[in-house]
Amino acid sequence: MAKKDLISVSDMEEEWPGLVDLAIKLKAERGNHGAPLKGKTLAMIFEKPSTRTRISFDVAITELGGHALYIDESKMQLGVHSETVEDTARVMSRFVHGIMYR
Repeated sequence: MAKKDLISVSDMEEEWPGLVDLAIKLKAERGNHGAPLKGKTLAMIFEKPSTRTRISFDVAITELGGHALYIDESKMQLGVHSETVEDTARVMSRFVHGIMYR
């Protein structure tokens, strides 16, 4: 799958069937898939607290060999002073391999 920015679920219409198949396969092979995220850091930003979602993403990233970085949105400076969302995303993308926002 080529790198693609995801802004809206509708951006992934063509990929959904393949993603669902991949998810089913990964679940069936849990623990036997190597470490495709080895050496990768993925930032997780939650607009609202979500214990189950945070835990599931954290565990999944770790099981795939990556490092999950939880960022509390309330502690970020989005929209304050000159830190726009766009600028923050651009800067973060230099430090992490992926950004998950919920």
